Amino acid sequence: MEEVSFFDKVYDVARLIPYGRVTSYGAIAKYLGAARSARMVGWAMNNSHTKDVPAHRVVNRVGVLTGKHHFEGTNLMQQLLENEGIKVEDNQVVDFKNLFWDPAQELR
Repeated sequence: MEEVSFFDKVYDVARLIPYGRVTSYGAIAKYLGAARSARMVGWAMNNSHTKDVPAHRVVNRVGVLTGKHHFEGTNLMQQLLENEGIKVEDNQVVDFKNLFWDPAQELR
């Protein structure tokens, strides 16, 4: 039986992020038992464009759109978030704490 890659596990979690919510690279890493692997989650998101993954919903630990340069166009990540009703100012999710989705809490 083929083992599921770390990136595929990341994509599986990211696909569960609800519409209109965001999570962080670190929260996904922690949920997967790899708490120090937030950067690896970021690399997974950078490579997710052909995988039907809502990578725009994954931001850094304080809500900054750090992955935005991996989206086509200059503001696509922000536009996708705003299309879901998430307000973004100065590349940061407004009201991040209330919009934050923690897979460790939500996927028990």
